[in-house]
Amino acid sequence: MPDPMWTPSAERLKRANLTAFMKEVNAEFGPGLATYSALYDWSIAAPEQFWPAVWRFGGIIADTMGDTVVRDADKMPGARWFPEARLNFAENLLRFRDNQQALVFWNEQGWQAVLTYAELFDQVTRLAAALRAMGVAPGDRVAAFMPNMPEAVVAMLAAASIGALWSSCSPDFGVRGVMDRFGQIEPKVLITADGYFYNGKTHDSIGRMTEVVDQIPSIERVIVVGYTRSDPAIGSLRNAVLWDDVLRGGAGAEQEFCRLPFDHPLYIMYSSGTTGVPKCIVHGAGGTLIQHLKELVLHTDLTREDRIFYFTTCGWMMWNWLVSSLAVGATVLLYDGSPFKPQPTVLFDLAEQEGMTIFGTSAKYISAVEKEGLEPHRTHDLSSLRALLSTGSPLAPESFDFVYRKIKADLCLSSISGGTDIISCFALGNPIGPVYHGELQTRGLGMAVEVFDDRGQAIRSEKGELVCVKPFPSMPVGFWNDADARKYHQAYFGRYPNIWHHGDYAELTDHDGMIIYGRSDAVLNPGGVRIGTAEIYRQVEQLPEIVESLVVGQDWEDDVRVVLFVKLRDTLELSEELAERIRKHIRANATPRHVPAKIVQVTDIPRTKSGKIVELAVREVIHGRPVKNIDALANPDALDQYRDRRELRS
Repeated sequence: MPDPMWTPSAERLKRANLTAFMKEVNAEFGPGLATYSALYDWSIAAPEQFWPAVWRFGGIIADTMGDTVVRDADKMPGARWFPEARLNFAENLLRFRDNQQALVFWNEQGWQAVLTYAELFDQVTRLAAALRAMGVAPGDRVAAFMPNMPEAVVAMLAAASIGALWSSCSPDFGVRGVMDRFGQIEPKVLITADGYFYNGKTHDSIGRMTEVVDQIPSIERVIVVGYTRSDPAIGSLRNAVLWDDVLRGGAGAEQEFCRLPFDHPLYIMYSSGTTGVPKCIVHGAGGTLIQHLKELVLHTDLTREDRIFYFTTCGWMMWNWLVSSLAVGATVLLYDGSPFKPQPTVLFDLAEQEGMTIFGTSAKYISAVEKEGLEPHRTHDLSSLRALLSTGSPLAPESFDFVYRKIKADLCLSSISGGTDIISCFALGNPIGPVYHGELQTRGLGMAVEVFDDRGQAIRSEKGELVCVKPFPSMPVGFWNDADARKYHQAYFGRYPNIWHHGDYAELTDHDGMIIYGRSDAVLNPGGVRIGTAEIYRQVEQLPEIVESLVVGQDWEDDVRVVLFVKLRDTLELSEELAERIRKHIRANATPRHVPAKIVQVTDIPRTKSGKIVELAVREVIHGRPVKNIDALANPDALDQYRDRRELRS
């Protein structure tokens, strides 16, 4: 068995939240939970004991937890968690009301603003009073077209305090992309910034929102946040009012938290929408809260003293996950803009200057930092940093090496994986356990995750389908406008009845970690052999000439052949010598089956708004089939490079 890359010190083990949690459950339920493995097994075998223990350890505020933990526990979907409980999500995130920093905001220009917990509570109270005056009630929808800034957090909490549903998307969406989302859920109130900054440029939002408001008659009021201009112009926006005026009007209001059932809807999230109109995934307040507390407190070891950051937009579930850190009383660091502007080190500048303790980002960002030649361990004081989280796509083993060589050696590197569908993780960090090369540390507590082969049998140390065989609290309460739950069933339970099929191609390792090889629907199948796309990316992107790549399967002569698209460093051209070097490197480090039949140079890789590359869209394009929803892409014009390529005709 290989040696771990990192193990926690005795001091870290002693101080870890997980250690304290294990002591509590051992005292309550009897000794025997001395290891993480034993704790995990117990959490799966005894959910009626585990989830109440998480509730108590996380200090959830509610009228009552109730006597029933889960009703219809044998049904998936259909299980109902804590059916007697009544709580309010915002009340739990606003339990602290002191002068500790709650939100620290940076953008491309540097430091911007701070809100203390007392100031955050005051602003939420004011806005909630204004929303009530606008007629917002439990079950109404409040939508936001916002950068990742404090006002977005304030608005979400204000909506949640009333029992309204919150839904947001990042401001780089076009009108069609916004309509595909907000048009389905018919919000009563829309909140928008006047614009946003990205890559050194200022972008206007008012023009697009004017079109959106004109097309969604349910929108009764629009609140405009001044961000890019000191005198924001409302323009021709129907029934619009400025944010500052709204807050002034709410002065002196008293906060009223509306306590509602555990599964009362909180968030409407969206699938990527690259294969059609996005699915509107509805998540409940209680399930989101208890799952996030479990992941932040136990798996991330978050405390009130921490300063946690995740590079995200308001359109990615990691924003919702990050904001839940307020329930722990930590300081949440927000950033809006390009992660490489005004200089490539900007996020490490933020980490150093703000004393960041937990740094969350994407696997792609870590790879890009390496390609830039950055060595943060030499250029920045990262003494406060103790954990690095990565998600969005599989973190290549070589990126593990880079983190420990060039960022920080004494660091818990937690590659995590889950998704919008569960607004949380199936596999993630273990602060009291080792980090092994190329592996996600562990399956999440209370998440009965297995890997199935093609016959639906559980396997280990082999690649297969990631599934969850028992219910968990953060399953969606449903899809919007899906009264008979047909779309919901089709999305997750169509392949294995009563078992959640997540759509990841994965492996459970000998030391109970996980490896994710990519999305199942993007798996390559040359000659009937299944290959995860991450297996090829890992090899290709080690070559210094290659910035990034995308691989798909092309139907060819009654089989499938592997086609690799590569984006090279500026001024480089794909020569036959480089193409052959790519093939040799893949063959030597993977298998002959992994070697692409065709290698094609492109200048851009299409991706979603949250930065995930879209193999499926490219696969459709090279076969001459339409892409159903290009508005879901951050750079839809990139697809033009993949159409009718002569290299793919022979």
